[in-house]
Amino acid sequence: MKKILTIIAFFITTSIFAQDTFTQKHSEQAHEDQKMDRMLSELEQAENRMEELNEKLDKRATEIAKAYDKQLEMTTKQFILFEKKVEEFLITRNKIENNFTGKNKLAKLYNMQREETAEMADILTSIQLDVYKQIKDDIQPLETINKK
Repeated sequence: MKKILTIIAFFITTSIFAQDTFTQKHSEQAHEDQKMDRMLSELEQAENRMEELNEKLDKRATEIAKAYDKQLEMTTKQFILFEKKVEEFLITRNKIENNFTGKNKLAKLYNMQREETAEMADILTSIQLDVYKQIKDDIQPLETINKK
């Protein structure tokens, strides 16, 4: 009987003083949870910045479309299509301005503007397109490079 009690006491004390792997995993999990929370917070902030940028680009696209509409007298359908197309190219322009500099940036903006004009031919009548080409530089000027 003494041997049985000794063995039981041995197991009880061993289990009491042993490392608890459950709490260790919990501690590691808490650290991982904190990292995940930080990452989610950063992602949420990035999404908020993207929403703000999209709202600004949408507002700017509407302003540009209204400026053109004063001269082009577009139909409602044309205006909506025109506005969406302008917004698409504003997004592209924003990417170019953020990722390129100098002559490379200017060349990419020029090519983008040519592509935009070509795509507007699908939306506007030929007369409207001619007017669009004439007033485009006034409403949407291409940037220039300052030579040093």
